[in-house]
Amino acid sequence: MFKSPHMKTFSFEKLIAWQKARELASEIYKTTKLFPKDELFGLTSQMRRCAVSIASNLAEGSGRNSMKDKARFTEIAFGSALELLNQLILSFDFEYFEEQKYIEIREKITEVTVLINGLYKSQLPK
Repeated sequence: MFKSPHMKTFSFEKLIAWQKARELASEIYKTTKLFPKDELFGLTSQMRRCAVSIASNLAEGSGRNSMKDKARFTEIAFGSALELLNQLILSFDFEYFEEQKYIEIREKITEVTVLINGLYKSQLPK
């Protein structure tokens, strides 16, 4: 990623959960390029929106002032990750990719959900 020394780094860019969600979104875009064309407005579109939603909600939540608001956006990101997992499972059932790709992406989703869960716990009142 290009980063000029004059660019401001926002807090969400430092979150490992966001960094991993960004990588996951990239992987989902690459993988869904191989889906059948008749899925363009179906699973392809849904999976891409979910993957982008994870990173976007983490970014948006980081800009909120209250911990309650931050936690709400973190919850939404978690929900999007689970929705993406469901769509991944269905795509595998439909034989849109090989088992190795399924395992690889599922592990990335799991990693992201674990990181999001840790972030969420840190946002709860102590």
